[in-house]
Amino acid sequence: MKKNLSKIYEPEKAEEKIYRLWLKAGFFNPDKLPLKYYSKKSKYFITLLPPPNITGSLHLGHALNAAIQDILIRWKRMKGYKSVWLPGTDHAGIATQNAVEKALKKEGVSRFDLGREKFIERVWQWREEYGNIILKQLQKLGVSCDWSRLRFTMDKNYTREVQSAFIHYFKKGLIYRGQRVVNWCPRCQTSISDLEVEYKEEKTKLYYIKYPISQQSAVSSQRSAYVVVATTRPETMLGDAAVAVNPKDKRYKNLIGQYAILPIQNRKIPIIADSRIDLNFGTGAVKITPAHDLLDAEIAERHNLNFHQVIDENGKMTKEVGDQYVGLSAEECRNRIIAELEKLNLIKKIEDYIHNVALCYRCGAKIEPILSQQWFLKMSDLAAKASKAVKSGKVKIIPKNFEKVYFDWLKNIRDWCISRQLWWGQALPVFYCNEKKEEASNFIVSLVKPKKCPFCGQCEMKQSEEILDTWFSSALWPFAGLKEKDRKRFYPSDVLVTARDIINLWVGRMVFSGLEFQKKEPFRTVFIHATILTKEKKRMSKSLGTGTDPIELIKIYGADATRFGLIWQSMGLQDIAWDEQAVIAGKKFANKIWNAARFVLSNKPPRINTNFEHELPRIKNLTMMDKKILSGIKEVKKNTEKNLVNFRFGQALHLIYEFFWHSFCDKYLEESKKQLQNPKQKENTQKILIFCLLESLKILHPFMPHLTENIYQLLPTKKKKILMIESW
Repeated sequence: MKKNLSKIYEPEKAEEKIYRLWLKAGFFNPDKLPLKYYSKKSKYFITLLPPPNITGSLHLGHALNAAIQDILIRWKRMKGYKSVWLPGTDHAGIATQNAVEKALKKEGVSRFDLGREKFIERVWQWREEYGNIILKQLQKLGVSCDWSRLRFTMDKNYTREVQSAFIHYFKKGLIYRGQRVVNWCPRCQTSISDLEVEYKEEKTKLYYIKYPISQQSAVSSQRSAYVVVATTRPETMLGDAAVAVNPKDKRYKNLIGQYAILPIQNRKIPIIADSRIDLNFGTGAVKITPAHDLLDAEIAERHNLNFHQVIDENGKMTKEVGDQYVGLSAEECRNRIIAELEKLNLIKKIEDYIHNVALCYRCGAKIEPILSQQWFLKMSDLAAKASKAVKSGKVKIIPKNFEKVYFDWLKNIRDWCISRQLWWGQALPVFYCNEKKEEASNFIVSLVKPKKCPFCGQCEMKQSEEILDTWFSSALWPFAGLKEKDRKRFYPSDVLVTARDIINLWVGRMVFSGLEFQKKEPFRTVFIHATILTKEKKRMSKSLGTGTDPIELIKIYGADATRFGLIWQSMGLQDIAWDEQAVIAGKKFANKIWNAARFVLSNKPPRINTNFEHELPRIKNLTMMDKKILSGIKEVKKNTEKNLVNFRFGQALHLIYEFFWHSFCDKYLEESKKQLQNPKQKENTQKILIFCLLESLKILHPFMPHLTENIYQLLPTKKKKILMIESW
């Protein structure tokens, strides 16, 4: 390390050296810190890295999340806590399988050509090559995770924890296998959670179809010959089980309890009343297709209706629709049905309509709700536990308004479909009889394969080829895979920092999983940070060219300037309209700090020891400016502390910036140039300059760690090996 500061701060050279210095010291691991740095009463402070997918690369949302956590962990470490930030990566079932399949496609082969075993080998190879890219990018940002405790959700111990959780739930009667309507991706050939479905506006048509009233219905001189239903998906009408209206809808009061004739199928279906029907959609009368709509399935269960599956796993029409439509795609079938209905004069009108289309969140294919045999986790009792944890205050969500998102999901929760028809992931700990495959009940739930089949007594049982939902696995993140010693120390954690889009996908599930398996809430506080949007407040997208790559920002401006830009704009709002000017401001601020340090170090006192700050209160003949700056540094430290306690990161940075740039540099440094010329004031001024620089470096360190560490290494007054463990 150079003994003096160069004229220009060059982050591209300094940051990598500083990160190596931290790694060599080993102090990201609290177990490596010498006992003298802690008191006997030192407490732990634990936070968890939301495990990024192994398919991912750093985006601004990741960078903001990591910068906030790093501020917290560095601040707490300097305050004497045994601070540990637990990192890891997620195997990301659908995303990773898709990534490897795309790579195979370029080679002209598919996973089916390779077979399951060879395909899994290729995924592991892919993971070794690409799986830790995002972790290396996080290191570029300067994060101080305890890399010695790095976890991966497909590690042997972690997988065992996940499978043990499945067995626990099954024995408790909370997991069951059954045929229910699920969100199905025809492209990925798997079920996906309703929380993983994305919706995109699409211009489509709203079809108004006349369903004749059955002549056997109750006689009414005023009743219409038809009930008109509005639908965006006429192809599913071949699986209709009823027409439904809202019981408060006076227009249809006389039709409730009567029957309609389903066009084309000529099947009689009841007209029912259900409070879930929207009076304002279309005509207020809707078709109920239980096998192809989640809400319709719920209505069907309440009214004891039949399920008719008319679309299969490949998105093709089934035999239920009749010979003229079987095997067609949904779109082809729709066109033929509309043509047939027009011939029958059963189309009242067709309107243009903007419709939210359900898409697979990984591959973008249109989702088909279909009836499917899957494994489900009963949610009512678990949801009640998760709800109680927040209502009781044992888990605190900040900002508080996000509690509503959390409670709304738990209140309206469905049983969770936890099985996936993928090859990459944690296999269900379920073994089937090979001889009696047709009997769905012939399975054993176990961590190990039974030596003898209890059903036929002779076959070698075969493990289920289905895997568990990735979110079932990540719900155990706060404790799964931790060694017993670490589990006792690091569970529960103190703070979880995450984004609002996974409050339900992840946060709620971690809460009930922690209570179920550890008998304690997994964390005490959940901080929901802002979502970064484009300057026009639109969602960022790499494919549309509206995304900003933080690694490119780091190359241009440095990691500290990038961190500055992220935190500077984090002022408590739910959204950040991204402005690169904040990063440029961070670069300028870094240069300001560097130049101020050069001035201070060029005027350091000839005699000074590491405890010099304790001499300051005894210094006599302080000038008005001396008193003002010493009071200012004390005040800014106190208010920074208050802001950090209350998760007001942007406010804290604005405060520090204002003090250092204006109070210290513009005012005191300028005044000090005069005082340094006065022999009576010179030594006092030199000591105060050094003191204010040191204190400023401490306060700034959690925000701009590389720069502050770099300068600290050159101070004649440094007490400890590195700034990272200086006393706050």
